[in-house]
Amino acid sequence: MKTIFLSDAESELRRVYGTDEQVFCKNDLLSRPEDFADTEYIFSSWGMPAFSCDEIRSILPSLKAVFYAAGSVQAFAHPFIECGVKIFSAWAANAVPVAEYNVAQIVLANKGFFKTAPLASAGKRDKALDARGKFCGNYGTKIGIIGVGMIGTLVAKMLKAYKLEVLAFDPFLSDEKAAELGVTKVSLPTLFSECSVVSNHLANNEQTVGMLNGELFALMRPYATFINTGRGAQVVEDDLIAVLSARPDLTAILDVTAPEPPVPDSGFYKLDNCILTPHIAGSSGDEVQRMADYMREEYQSFTQNKPCRFEVTAEMLKTMA
Repeated sequence: MKTIFLSDAESELRRVYGTDEQVFCKNDLLSRPEDFADTEYIFSSWGMPAFSCDEIRSILPSLKAVFYAAGSVQAFAHPFIECGVKIFSAWAANAVPVAEYNVAQIVLANKGFFKTAPLASAGKRDKALDARGKFCGNYGTKIGIIGVGMIGTLVAKMLKAYKLEVLAFDPFLSDEKAAELGVTKVSLPTLFSECSVVSNHLANNEQTVGMLNGELFALMRPYATFINTGRGAQVVEDDLIAVLSARPDLTAILDVTAPEPPVPDSGFYKLDNCILTPHIAGSSGDEVQRMADYMREEYQSFTQNKPCRFEVTAEMLKTMA
C-alpha cells in the first residue's frame, strides 16, 4: 500500500480528487499500523489529520511525501517536516480564486456597487445616483494590499489591467519584488489613509493577530472599502464595528470573521455597511479540481526526480498563512 488517500473528511477528499479509491482516516492507521508501514505517499485535502512525530515514525516509517490538495498546512505540517517527510500543498492553486474574488470586489467597490445597488433595488434611484458620485471608479486610484504572499501577489498582477496604483504593506516584501510587481511599499497608516480599497491578505500567525485595529480603520478615506479574505483574527472586530457604526460612508466586505460565522448577537449583523459572505473566496465548485491537478502534477515530478514547484518548508511556515 505505497500510496493512500487519507482524510477524516472522506466526502471532501472525494469531491476534490473525484476518486473512487478507498479513503482512510486516522483511526484506520492507528488501529492497523502494520497495514501502512510501507506507505510512501499520501494524497489528502481538507480533513487531513494531524499526527505527532512519534505516530509518524511508528505508523508511517516509509513515508516520503504528503500531497495536500488545499491551502494552509499549518495544522499538520510541522511534525511531518521534522520527520523528514516532504510536504506539498496546492496553496498556489487555492490562491487563484481568492485573488479573483478580491479583484472582482475591488472593481465593484470603486464603482460604488455596494452602496448604490441596495438603493436602486429599493426604488431609490435618485439616492443611488447621488451615491454614485461619491466613488472614484477604476482608473489611477490607489488600492491597498496588506500582505504580498501568493494571493497578494496575484491580486497585484491582476490589477495591472485596470491601471490602478497599488500600495502594499508587507515586512517581508523585498524592494526587488515590489519593483517587479509595480507596487509601492508603504506603512499601514499610509495605506489605510490613501487607498479607496484596502484588501487584507496577511499570513495567519501569532504576529498578525489583532494587527488591524480601530486606529487604522478610522484613517480610511471617505467612501473607502475594507475587504478581508485573510483571517478574522487579524482584525480587532469590535474596533471595526465601532468605526463602521460611526462612518456609514465606509463599507466592509468580510469573507472571514472570528469566529466563523460571527456570534448571533454580533454587531456585524446590525450594520447596513457590512457585507458578510460565508468563506466563499477559496476554491469551490469546479475550482477544487485545480488543486487536485496541481498535486497530481507535483507527484509526477517528485517521483520522476524532476523539479517540484510547491514544496512547503519549515522556513516557509514562519510566514505562510
